[in-house]
Amino acid sequence: MSDLLKKGFYIGLGAAVSGKERAQRMLDELVDKGQVTPKEAKEMLNSFKEKGEKQNEKWTNQSEGYFRNMIQELGFVTKEDYQVLESRIEALEEQLRSKE
Repeated sequence: MSDLLKKGFYIGLGAAVSGKERAQRMLDELVDKGQVTPKEAKEMLNSFKEKGEKQNEKWTNQSEGYFRNMIQELGFVTKEDYQVLESRIEALEEQLRSKE
């Protein structure tokens, strides 16, 4: 599973870098042809970047939800569940000690 996540991360990172480079080349060509100003090109690149970051955040939230559901289905306990159970055990141990 860990190897699969690493591969997915690297694929996403490669796509992001490749996409940014392609967008930069396209905008540079538009500037060279005089179709947009350097300022407009920079604004467009920033707009692409913002949209990409929003999409990345959306995908991250979706994948976190997916993995949470998978972990639950497999029967693993969450950290919060573990802490609740640990507190209950400590309370029961304390009750037993006080009765001795």
